[in-house]
Amino acid sequence: MITHKNISLFFIFLLLLLLLLNFYIAINIWWFVAVILIWLGINAIGSSLISSNYHVKAYSNNPLETAKRIAITFDDGPSVYTLEVLELLKKYNAKATFFCIGKNIETHPEIVQKIIAEDHLVGNHSYNHSKFFDFYNAKKITEELQKTDLLLEKFTSKKVNFFRPPYGVTTPSIRRALKITGHKVIGWNIRSLDGGTRNQNLIFNRIIKHVSPGGIVLLHDTGLHSVLVLEQFLQFLQQNNYEVISIEELLNLKAYEIER
Repeated sequence: MITHKNISLFFIFLLLLLLLLNFYIAINIWWFVAVILIWLGINAIGSSLISSNYHVKAYSNNPLETAKRIAITFDDGPSVYTLEVLELLKKYNAKATFFCIGKNIETHPEIVQKIIAEDHLVGNHSYNHSKFFDFYNAKKITEELQKTDLLLEKFTSKKVNFFRPPYGVTTPSIRRALKITGHKVIGWNIRSLDGGTRNQNLIFNRIIKHVSPGGIVLLHDTGLHSVLVLEQFLQFLQQNNYEVISIEELLNLKAYEIER
């Protein structure tokens, strides 16, 4: 398996081997540069692809699922648009998981309450969702996760198990933080890119192109364009006999647990 640890050991060995050979034959400095650049490139790709499991184990789909069942997840809420999302989910009898940002929970506690009251799941999506989250050390990441957990636990009355890293980027610091917090990382294998474009046709076509049993869809509950695409998508799933189930059911994982 290609992991951060295995790749680091390999490239350290490779650099040491080049240094050793340099005692006997002159090794051009560009060989060292090339090895380091390749190493950095692999790290960048592995860190940015949550499904690669490069730094941490991420549950991005259920490859063993054969029935037409998928899960839908929403990031970055709660927001005023979450209410419209909830109405659509109720209309199409679908269950979802909402990965909530801590500061947004403080702004819209009544929406979190409604999410849970309507039998959907909530997960941790950090407190600030900072653009610099990837550069935080393990201590700061731990503090963000624990702060958001406390906010969510006011509604769940249980410890929240699911965490989705901002932007889906993982790092060694996140890995170390998760050893303390005990969260399970939930990824996706169907990314809508609705956070980067408002073109509804583009978003919709991208999603349905990748739909398959056991998939996990990433959408956002922070914009009207996402709400409109969601209704199109739920209609598509209904027409194609897909069932939208919870992450718990799809992955056989518990979203919450009673703290000991």
